[in-house]
Amino acid sequence: MGCANSKLDVQGHRGCRGLYPENTLPAFKKAIELGVTTLELDIVISKDNKVVVSHEPYINSVICYDVNGNTISEDEALQYNFYKLNYEAIKHFDCGSKFHPVYPNQKKLKTYKPLLKDLFDLVESLGANVRFNIEIKSDEEYYGKFTPFPREYVSVVLKEINDSGFTNRSNLQSFDINVLEEINKQDPKMPVALLVEEDEEILKKLQSLSFKPKIISPFYKLLSKDLISTLHAENHLVIPWTINEVKDMTHLIDMGVDGIITDYPDRLIDLLENRSY
Repeated sequence: MGCANSKLDVQGHRGCRGLYPENTLPAFKKAIELGVTTLELDIVISKDNKVVVSHEPYINSVICYDVNGNTISEDEALQYNFYKLNYEAIKHFDCGSKFHPVYPNQKKLKTYKPLLKDLFDLVESLGANVRFNIEIKSDEEYYGKFTPFPREYVSVVLKEINDSGFTNRSNLQSFDINVLEEINKQDPKMPVALLVEEDEEILKKLQSLSFKPKIISPFYKLLSKDLISTLHAENHLVIPWTINEVKDMTHLIDMGVDGIITDYPDRLIDLLENRSY
């Protein structure tokens, strides 16, 4: 499969969360096989300063079992704080076998949370020509508790990317304005995506930044054709999240978005391949 007939950036959300366990190597491999142009993923930092691919800085009880294969309660989940655990301990949690209530057709297999370096190694071994959209998971309430403070956080992530040789194929994104400012300060050439929550205003949040991000990535329902035109006039790319229904994908493509982040890249690629322009 592929989407050579379109310039739309097909971004596999957390790999391809609708099909395989999120943010795992099997999910990223499947997304590459389907023909995505970009792998979207989340990262956090372990106690031993490793860059771990994970949406939360702790064990998510919805998607993971503990090291003995037992169910974890919501209260227990926060006790498994990655910022207080070395990666070797994090790696032993099974984050692929548990049934996902939102994604019932997700393929189940015993797997773990990889390092960002592991993902880079996988892509290199496959010779895949994909990009990386890497979200730094951060919140002011997390600083020094679940994550490093922004300056150190960004420094660790940038070093990992630069050491990988994939700098020219990566961009960083975050909902956290402080993190985005830090990225721009430490590496102004690194493309940045401003993430916008469903209860935020795109233009208002954009104005709170001291620089112009390359990409605006809002919750998709915040967009209109006029707003996309306004953002394009300011030379921003518009890549919304997370669009899983074909009718919504079609609507957004017709409005002129530059890319789509989806849990089901297979649906988007099928749409693009069968679409007449």
